[in-house]
Amino acid sequence: MNLSNLQPAEGSTHNQNKRVGRGEGSGKGGTAARGHKGAKSRSGYSKKIGFEGGQMPLQRRVPKFGFKNINRKEYEGVNLDTLQLLVDNGIVTDTVDMTVYVENRLATKNEIVKILGRGELKAKLKVSAHKFTATAKAAIEAAGGEAVTL
Repeated sequence: MNLSNLQPAEGSTHNQNKRVGRGEGSGKGGTAARGHKGAKSRSGYSKKIGFEGGQMPLQRRVPKFGFKNINRKEYEGVNLDTLQLLVDNGIVTDTVDMTVYVENRLATKNEIVKILGRGELKAKLKVSAHKFTATAKAAIEAAGGEAVTL
């Protein structure tokens, strides 16, 4: 081994690219393999998302439609069969309120809860929620319970 045949250990070097823009003698000077003029030849160039070379991009050609109501209330729905399941598992006996929903991950503390009418409720419960569907309210009262609006 001497200075003429030294080389790095196998796998220790990664970058095998030719260094561009390091003088004419390197063969990659001048335009540094970027061609002549145009956006791609400039430093700091990055193509915008959806850019189509100056053609009107798709997201501007396609018409806008729809409407977003900024006052919309998003309710977290809890069905009667879910409440019956809580009773069957012995989690609740007489009252169901926000603490029960939060503890059982049916809703978070900041969500507004609406009781929905899927399934049937056999237990007599005092159910507290922000809203009730007509069928859910009727089913709770038919089981001898009480529907309390928060």
